[in-house]
Amino acid sequence: MSEVKRPPISVYAESTPNPATMRFVSSRMLIHDGRLLEFRSPQETEGVSPLAEKVFNLPFVTSVFISSNFVTVTKNNSITWDLVQLELREYIQEYLNTDGRVVHEEASAQVLADANERANTHAEPKNPTDEKIINILEEYIRPAVEGDGGHIAFKSFDEGVVTVALRGSCSGCPSSMITLKQGIENLLKHEVPGVLEVVAEEL
Repeated sequence: MSEVKRPPISVYAESTPNPATMRFVSSRMLIHDGRLLEFRSPQETEGVSPLAEKVFNLPFVTSVFISSNFVTVTKNNSITWDLVQLELREYIQEYLNTDGRVVHEEASAQVLADANERANTHAEPKNPTDEKIINILEEYIRPAVEGDGGHIAFKSFDEGVVTVALRGSCSGCPSSMITLKQGIENLLKHEVPGVLEVVAEEL
């Protein structure tokens, strides 16, 4: 029997608010179940993600973040995006149409959990206020942040201060800090009694 051919995968590149990162969007889902994977070194990809491993073969890559149907790549200052954006898009697209593995089938639950934890899921809520903050982040903030190739997660709420983790294109981005203060902080202050400030967790 001849093998059923699936349609070729196309990838397009999008800039993000962070000048060091670019978002590469695939025409099919890369990982499911709301899983997030973040790799900050080539060593972290070993035995986990062949796709991230492949991207890290490029000397200018400093981190790879994978969620739903996109890959966010962060580069160092040795090169500008206009020199490598097209080649990197084609590089990722060719890989997805040939090898295509995003996660190793034999990857253990622990290494996937580690990569997911690096990408930061929400901390366990300790009370109804924590739950309300998480719900607001999920409903109003996360879709916009993911649209920019990033991710936000609740870490803690203590003495009026909400601490969040910023990942993907949001990590280390100056405009993310402005958004954090002007948008997210104002929204949470308005919606949740007792919120005085929102800060980003230090990496």
